[in-house]
Amino acid sequence: MNNRNQWLKLDLSGNVYPTLQRKSFSSVFRVSVTLKEKVDPQILQKAYEKTLPRFPSLKVALRKGLFWRYLEPNKNPVPQVERDVKNPCMPMDFKTKHRYLIRLYYYECQISFEVFHSLADGLGAVTFLKTLTAVYLRMHGVKIPDEEGILSVEEEPKREELEDSYMKYANSKVTPKRSQGSAYRVRGTKEPFYTLNIISGSMSVSDLKTASKKYGVTITEYLNAVLVYALIENQKCSKVWREKPVRIAMPVNLRQFFPSKTLRNFITMVYPGVDPRMGEYSFEEILKEIHYYMRYHINEKFLNADITTNAKTLQSPLIRIVPLCIKDIVVKQFYKHVQDCQSSAGLTNPGIIKVPAEMEPYLERFDVLMGQPFSARTNCAIVSYNGLTTINFASSIVENDIERVFFRKLVEEGVAVTIQSNRD
Repeated sequence: MNNRNQWLKLDLSGNVYPTLQRKSFSSVFRVSVTLKEKVDPQILQKAYEKTLPRFPSLKVALRKGLFWRYLEPNKNPVPQVERDVKNPCMPMDFKTKHRYLIRLYYYECQISFEVFHSLADGLGAVTFLKTLTAVYLRMHGVKIPDEEGILSVEEEPKREELEDSYMKYANSKVTPKRSQGSAYRVRGTKEPFYTLNIISGSMSVSDLKTASKKYGVTITEYLNAVLVYALIENQKCSKVWREKPVRIAMPVNLRQFFPSKTLRNFITMVYPGVDPRMGEYSFEEILKEIHYYMRYHINEKFLNADITTNAKTLQSPLIRIVPLCIKDIVVKQFYKHVQDCQSSAGLTNPGIIKVPAEMEPYLERFDVLMGQPFSARTNCAIVSYNGLTTINFASSIVENDIERVFFRKLVEEGVAVTIQSNRD
C-alpha cells in the first residue's frame, strides 16, 4: 500500500488526547523557528504545499468508529498559512471544513507550526518544521542538504516513520502501577477563555552548563530542580493546610532507548520531584533527589515496563469490545482524578536542535511551547539551538509566582536571563 494513502490507528499516546478534548482544552503544542529575515507568506505557502505530503501522519483527518478513533488520509487542499495570533495553541475543532489537525503561522521573522498531540510528539513536529524551513530557504536559492533530520520531500515516506512503536517494543514482563499518588497543585486565578499567558526566558547554553556542572548534574536535571524549587517555595507561601509532594511531569523520548524511526508519538512520562513532608530541602538536596531519580528510572528496562502497562491495557479483549463512548468516560475520569493529579507542573526538553551548516546563517532561534494545561497550572518547554536556550512557560492563570521564582533562581545561580512575555 502507498504510505501516503494509508489509514492509521491512533498510537498508544494518541488514543488519549481526543478523549480529553473539551471547549477550554485541546492537546495542541507549538514549535517555532525565527529566521534572520522577514517571512514571505506566499513562498511559505508553496513550501508548505510541497512539504506536507512527505509527512502522511500529519496530512490526516480524525475519524470515529464504534470502538476506536483512527486517522485517514486527508484529501483536502493544504491549509492556508495564517498570520500569527495573540493566544497560540487554541483548541482544534475536529470537524472543521478541511479537517486538518495542524496549523502554520507566520509573524515578522517567525514560522510557527502547531499540531494536535495525537499526530506527533516533539521530535515529529521539529522534523517537519526543519524540513519545511529547508524547503522554504531553497525556494530563496539557498542550497541545503538533507541532513541533521531534514527529510527529502522527493522521497516516498518510509513505513517505519508511520509505525506505532509502542506496540512494537512494549514487551516487559512487569507492569508497574499507573498512579504515583497526588501531588501539590497550584491554585491560581483562572484567566478568561481562551487566554494563554506566556513568559519566555532566553539564556546562554554555556551559562547553564557552568551552573549545572557546579553540582555534577545535567542541564535537564538542573532545570527540573530549579522548577521543583520554585514550586516548593510556592507551596510554602500558599500556606496550605497539608503539604504534598512536588513532582514534575516530564516526557522522555523513547527513541534514545529503542531503535525507532517513527515520526508519530513515542514518549512516556517520568515524575521527578521531592516530598517536603520529609523536611526542609536545600537546593543542593533537591538536585541530588532529581539526579538519582533520573539515573534510576530513565533506562530501557524501566521505560519498557511503563509502556507495557499501557499496551496491555489497550490489548485487553474486554477493553477492545467496549464501545468508544464508554471508553471516553472511563479514560477522562482516570485522567482527571489520577493522571493529572500526580504532577505539580509539566516540563519538556527536546534538547539541542541541529541543522545543516548551510542552514545556520539564516536561523536565529527555535522555540517550543506547550499549550494550555488540562488544569490551572503552568507548563514549561525548553529547547536549545546554536548556543542559546529558550525556556517558555505557558499557563492559564493570572499569577506568575512560579515563573518569577524560577528565573530569579537562575539569575542567583549566575545565569543571565532575558525575559519576554505576551502579558500586558
